[in-house]
Amino acid sequence: MSSDRPQSSTIENVSETQLANGMRVVTDAMAGVESAAVGVWVGVGGRNETPALNGVSHMLEHMAFKGTERRSARAIAEEIEAVGGHVNAYTSREQTAYYARVLKEDVPLAVDILADILQHSTFDEDELKRERDVIVQEIGQTEDTPDDLVFDKFQETAYPAQALGRSILGSVERVQSLGRADLIGYMDAHYAAPTMVLAGAGRVDHDALVELAAARFGELPARGATDFERGQYQAGDCRDARDLEQVHVVLGFDGVAHEDPDFYTANVLSTLLGGGMSSRLFQEVREKRGLCYSVYSFTSSYVDGGLFGVYAGTGATQVEDLIAVTADEVMKSTVAIGADELDRARAQIKAGLLMALESSSSRCERLARHLLIFGRPIPTAEVVAAIEAIDVAAVVRVAERLFKGARPVVTALGPIGRLEQYDRIAARFG
Repeated sequence: MSSDRPQSSTIENVSETQLANGMRVVTDAMAGVESAAVGVWVGVGGRNETPALNGVSHMLEHMAFKGTERRSARAIAEEIEAVGGHVNAYTSREQTAYYARVLKEDVPLAVDILADILQHSTFDEDELKRERDVIVQEIGQTEDTPDDLVFDKFQETAYPAQALGRSILGSVERVQSLGRADLIGYMDAHYAAPTMVLAGAGRVDHDALVELAAARFGELPARGATDFERGQYQAGDCRDARDLEQVHVVLGFDGVAHEDPDFYTANVLSTLLGGGMSSRLFQEVREKRGLCYSVYSFTSSYVDGGLFGVYAGTGATQVEDLIAVTADEVMKSTVAIGADELDRARAQIKAGLLMALESSSSRCERLARHLLIFGRPIPTAEVVAAIEAIDVAAVVRVAERLFKGARPVVTALGPIGRLEQYDRIAARFG
């Protein structure tokens, strides 16, 4: 590609341009709407942190809104809300996102604010002190929410002593130790043009957004992405006895990466097992046996691996039966899958995908994530075709891959006295 001018391409109604510094701009034009979603996704998150800096990605996301060289924290909020828009952010293990939703005529303002907070934040010491306290409160809220906390413990057990297993929020001790220099150093090391995507969806003009990007983000450094620690799944057991009404359990397995050939099949398997009211787990565990109120399965994929899991919340006296029935249903999927349940699972995924196309925010996020993960926007028709191509044999094969002979991760929180020992649970998978 040329080093001094943007390079563009178009797929369907999606247009993509790469600026000279390596930042990518991607848009999905939607006719008939009056608003636009626009945001910057950065290919950095919790897994890029060292142990000493655990929680810095999340703190940086908070502090970006606490004042720049030309806007106070209050001015940021007032400017976006004065036009009826809103701005927000989130941090995951592999990405950090800063995004806004505005009317079409206010896209330039949204981009200006996003560019300002990502390049000119001052990280004022007083604001930093206050935000440390806010994040400590956030950590405390998670500690008081067992159906959230059990997932942090699950992640840590699956990836012990690894960046991928550490909490995105960080510990209270680490958060209180992070200083202004840590934030500036981390941003300088990881926030560069090639790791960032400016995405827009809705009533947005691609060429105009490219011009805004070149003007507002053109000075970003062009260095490449930084390295990260590879994840190594480890089977394990984590039990936290607490005085709660329910036992919160996550039973998990080594999963698939984003670009694994079995990615879509694993998602179909998850939907079939625990993705809705007609799923195997919901019908057997809740409807037939009444062992819990909430049960579902899920997949979490990363660039180098992933997790497949089942969550349930149940009573102290039902947990033993719940584990036995859940393990039985999981193992049945390695033997036989019905064509009718496969059809339902594929229909659920396709419907969810197509319904999300009605939301500019969903389309905006999808574009940005595709570019960061796969390096290209993936057409909806391609995803639908991949899902439709999955047959019974493929689902059974992936179930065998994930579950047969697997050493699971068992994570439980609450009154755990009746929970089987780990080796007995693991033996249920052969």
